[in-house]
Amino acid sequence: MLLGVPKEIKTNENRVGLTPTSVREVVEHGHQVIVETQAGANIDFYDDDYRTAGAEIVDDAATVFARADMIVKVKEPQPSETRQLRPDQVLFTFLHLAPDPEQTTGLQESGCTAIAYETVTSDRGGLPLLAPMSEVAGRMAVQAGARCLEKIMGGRGLLLGGVPGVGPAKVTVLGGGVAGNNATRMATGMGADVTVLDKSLPRLAQLDDQYMGRIRTLYSTVESVEQCVLEADLVIGTVLLPGAAAPKLVKREMIKHMKPGAVIVDVSVDQGGCCETTKATTHSDPTYIVDDVVHYCVANMPGAVARTSTIALNNATLPFVVKLANKGVWPALGEDRHLANGLNVCRGQVTYEAAARDLGREYTDPQRFINNGKGPDAEAA
Repeated sequence: MLLGVPKEIKTNENRVGLTPTSVREVVEHGHQVIVETQAGANIDFYDDDYRTAGAEIVDDAATVFARADMIVKVKEPQPSETRQLRPDQVLFTFLHLAPDPEQTTGLQESGCTAIAYETVTSDRGGLPLLAPMSEVAGRMAVQAGARCLEKIMGGRGLLLGGVPGVGPAKVTVLGGGVAGNNATRMATGMGADVTVLDKSLPRLAQLDDQYMGRIRTLYSTVESVEQCVLEADLVIGTVLLPGAAAPKLVKREMIKHMKPGAVIVDVSVDQGGCCETTKATTHSDPTYIVDDVVHYCVANMPGAVARTSTIALNNATLPFVVKLANKGVWPALGEDRHLANGLNVCRGQVTYEAAARDLGREYTDPQRFINNGKGPDAEAA
């Protein structure tokens, strides 16, 4: 199989789909890789590194899209990229379709087979390709929130951990999953006063045991969310429903009654955000203010630490990339139900139920295309 790695073009996105180490692994399995020139240069993965690993360097993204059997990216394809996708092509990347009807339409019109990192599952019930970026985003959320609490950023003028004689900032973490736990870890380590809300009692018990009384855990209800949001200096939203739009836990009315200069960091922004006032921002213009509350809603937070994020992501995605290349897309999806859960769009149809529901699109069972690993054309052939 010929794999293609274009340079990411989303604003301030410096991650890259495959590292030179990953390219070498793919090549060792007998496949070819083409990489757009300078695709990884901003994080010190240079063209010569890719050549040494066995890749061919090409001059532009158009060549990558025109030649490759499978495109391996990081972020969702931008409109100029979506228009270059082909019906016989596989796209393997983050998609986050539920809040993005324009991208969904573009992928449907392209006819490509689009497999989303964020809905691939595991035997343990997790999301193994989303997890490393959730770890990064959760930890970054606290860094960003601490910075936004500074007066110069519009915040309350608080030091997250306080100092002797001055109490720490109150941090509310909505969601106790991977991102929420990592945010809790960072905020606790910096000395903040942390409360975590979740609807899973077993998860709350795990967090309670893990932090041994250093945090508060609360069952998430409308009332408990409202109370904690209004008391908080920093709210970190990490709520996730796989492949679906994030529930709007923080209502517009709550924002009006938050402390002036309080901060919201919405890690859930890729799935539309868990706050009614959330709108996606970029690293070059990361914040805005609503009712004196600072909002940090960068849609590709891990892109700011792109080298760390790229290596962490590749550690998780590489086995699946190799499997798709070695076996072919349909046999690979047919034998691996967890990878099959990543199939979001195929031949113009939305094949992930939660995304189809939130988008108001018709849902098509992915097994119609997987066909026990034989592919949609097996009978016709």
